[in-house]
Amino acid sequence: MTDMTAHENPYEAGMGDYFALLKPRVMSLVIFTALVGLLVAPVPVHPFIGFVGVLCIAVGAGASGALNMWWDADIDAIMKRTAKRPIPSGRVQPGEALGIGMALSGFAVVLLALATNLLAAGLLAFTIFFYAVVYSMWLKRSTPHNIVIGGAAGAFPPMIGWAIATGSVSIESVLMFALIFMWTPPHFWALALFVKTDYGDAGVPMLTETHGRDVTRRHVIAYALLLVPVAIGLGFTSIGGPIYLTTSVILNLWFVKGSFDIYKRNDAAADADNYAVEKHVFKVSLFYLFLHFGALLAEAALRPYGYGGW
Repeated sequence: MTDMTAHENPYEAGMGDYFALLKPRVMSLVIFTALVGLLVAPVPVHPFIGFVGVLCIAVGAGASGALNMWWDADIDAIMKRTAKRPIPSGRVQPGEALGIGMALSGFAVVLLALATNLLAAGLLAFTIFFYAVVYSMWLKRSTPHNIVIGGAAGAFPPMIGWAIATGSVSIESVLMFALIFMWTPPHFWALALFVKTDYGDAGVPMLTETHGRDVTRRHVIAYALLLVPVAIGLGFTSIGGPIYLTTSVILNLWFVKGSFDIYKRNDAAADADNYAVEKHVFKVSLFYLFLHFGALLAEAALRPYGYGGW
């Protein structure tokens, strides 16, 4: 946990520093997947209600990011990748981040309940709790399976978007959740392979540190293969269709090929090219998720013009 007296604030924080607390890059993925979940649902939503709903999800995601940065400031200061974040760099005080995270959490959940329905608000509240408490405070520092289980926090947004529109949970929303949930481990393990000792230096039991890089490489290809039936299966539901299915087959072949390339490597080969393959697969994994949800959006967008999907 953060030492509340460990960081002095030699500079006045600007708006950009407070915005950085909300993890805007993560928020962009949350907003996109939540919006897709909302738009592909079979029940139309008034544009203003939809806007408010997605805004609440974005604010809730930002609140989770602020709470995560508050709790993890001590290890963020150790890792090169995170040392320049607002709290470890001294630009924002830990107490400020905690206050912002709590205030935004309450605002997002209450407004979502008032604007949409209790199911959507309940899912958002659970998502914030899961990321801030279950993942950040418990799993991250206690088990190498932190990413496997903790990935659920990032998988809820499309389910919340679907609940805003329908007030329910369905096989479609569960499979959208499962797509992100199964994608998260190989995505982060590819990152862990090329950030090298960052997690070990910070005492975070990432799989690369507890079981070694060879075991991590085997896990990357295993989860990439397990992801395939989930991703393709979504194409045979009411929100899928030929566009999505074609996109998914191509992307899964691409991702599995990259994961297999990682599996075949050893540390000597990876060091020789500065982990070029691992970095490439990490970037591919970002395209993988965005394009899957983009294909779902394309299916929904074309249906009013006579495109029938399945």
